[in-house]
Amino acid sequence: MLIACWSVKGGSGTTVVATALALLLARSTEAGAVLADLGGDVPAACGVPEPLGPGVLDFATTDDAPIDALERLETRVTPNLALLHAGGETVDGGAAAALRRLESSDGERLAAALVGQYRGASVVVDCGPAGSPFGNAVAAGAGLSLLVLRPCYLGLRRAAQSEIRPSGVVLINEPGRSLGATEVSDVLGVPVRAEVPYDPAVARVVDAGLLSTRVPRCIERALKVAA
Repeated sequence: MLIACWSVKGGSGTTVVATALALLLARSTEAGAVLADLGGDVPAACGVPEPLGPGVLDFATTDDAPIDALERLETRVTPNLALLHAGGETVDGGAAAALRRLESSDGERLAAALVGQYRGASVVVDCGPAGSPFGNAVAAGAGLSLLVLRPCYLGLRRAAQSEIRPSGVVLINEPGRSLGATEVSDVLGVPVRAEVPYDPAVARVVDAGLLSTRVPRCIERALKVAA
């Protein structure tokens, strides 16, 4: 299955959710999991060295790239989790410039290639910066599309106006917010599949580069439902 994690606002926690979800799936499935990074932040979140050479964005910019080229881009994060890093080597300015040049049709092609190449494995995609046509197209083409959302009015308003309809929401609960899972589900018309409590321990694990070896329990408990 292709699982896309995306957001409508920056700083929603999409990279952490996508990475943790991929790690949990890698542990629980014999075929393992693949994590495709369209934003470029996953290596830092996992605490692994930045992979060198071309990545998944370079694959997307190459019209005649064979599907099996994806396997040659893999970096091993854990024995059962492979990372397809962002790359962007073939475009001046790196990953950020590559994303700006990629179009919706490129995202549709990448989604199809990931499904075709990794049959039987779970593929999680961190769709990168909010509002990217490329990332949005990947999210739209996923079998499970998870909107990562903080319960703020502005984020919920943008989500309601989005052209993409998620399969469900991963809600990052913050103390003191007046909006909750019920309000989010009612407005968007889709279920809240997981509620992740805001916990400073998560930031400490990410800052220390330990996410790939120590998924915080609060995330693990919440994402087991979504996984």
